[in-house]
Amino acid sequence: MRGNKAALAAAMAALAFCGCAAAPSAAVNAPTAPAEPLSVFGHRSVLEFGPALLAAKNAPPGTVVTASGGVPNLWAAPDPALAASVGGHAEGAPPPPNPGMADLAGNAETQTLRMSLKHPDVRIVVTTTEGLYRIVARRSSGIASVADLKGKRIAVFVNTSAAFYLHRLLKGAGLGEADVTIVPLTARAGADAVIKGAVDALSTWEPEAERAALALGDNGLSIQPKGAYREIYSLNARAGTLRDPAKRKQVVAFLRELLAGCRKAEEDPGEMQAMLAERTGQNLELIRQSWHHHRFPCALPDDLLDVMVEEEQWLAKIDGRPPRDRATLSRLIDPSLLREARAR
Repeated sequence: MRGNKAALAAAMAALAFCGCAAAPSAAVNAPTAPAEPLSVFGHRSVLEFGPALLAAKNAPPGTVVTASGGVPNLWAAPDPALAASVGGHAEGAPPPPNPGMADLAGNAETQTLRMSLKHPDVRIVVTTTEGLYRIVARRSSGIASVADLKGKRIAVFVNTSAAFYLHRLLKGAGLGEADVTIVPLTARAGADAVIKGAVDALSTWEPEAERAALALGDNGLSIQPKGAYREIYSLNARAGTLRDPAKRKQVVAFLRELLAGCRKAEEDPGEMQAMLAERTGQNLELIRQSWHHHRFPCALPDDLLDVMVEEEQWLAKIDGRPPRDRATLSRLIDPSLLREARAR
């Protein structure tokens, strides 16, 4: 009996030794797959993507990649309504969105609202840039104020934040889109049109507004009422991406770099402006001259939801559908990642 117990104890000890020895061997031999880089998309032609570009450059090598595109790239979803509703593509319109899938995608709140109809899992995680829009008009067309836009031809990229800006300005003057002639053009083509006199005014973002204003010289007028509206350009993600622990960690790490990028945009923007000149093909001096038409908060503005509620009313009327309520829209904003990034 005593011999059997001794043999059993020896066998158990041998098994334990083999188990302990095997564990490190398995850990050493198991391949460790490298994490996929965080993919961050923003349209090639816009200056608002600057902080994200600089953050990607300063992130550890191989951890972040950038590409041209926007919110539709979160699902690789085409947006024919945006592309088919404007002219001027032959004159330098933004390239079509990269067919790749994005983890983060930059766009104004307008496109987040539009895409969220089919994709309610989109989440705004941080506003990097606020675009201070303006109307650039021809004085020779008899325009000296917003009220004078009545009956005039106005170039605008429809279904965008620039179109909503025009709506807000007209509304403030007791006018509506029916009181003007909307000429649907891309930002670049719209600037060309107002310079040539094919339209009377232009509603768009920078640096095309600055290019038009400089070309018009004394015949140009910038209309920019305070508090009318500013573009709220944010990075967006899918809710599923943010629930994935590994991806969430990558997003939070990128947001920490982004906070530094926004400070650079405000305090020392030279490097960022040079990057944007290379990426957009725009003249560096033009970018510098139009820079003061932007703010770089890297925050979630207190009035973000208020703006989205009003803009939803406008979009719903265009679409011929009921507007979504405030509670539904509030679910499109996720402040938790920005809190994590700041806490660290």
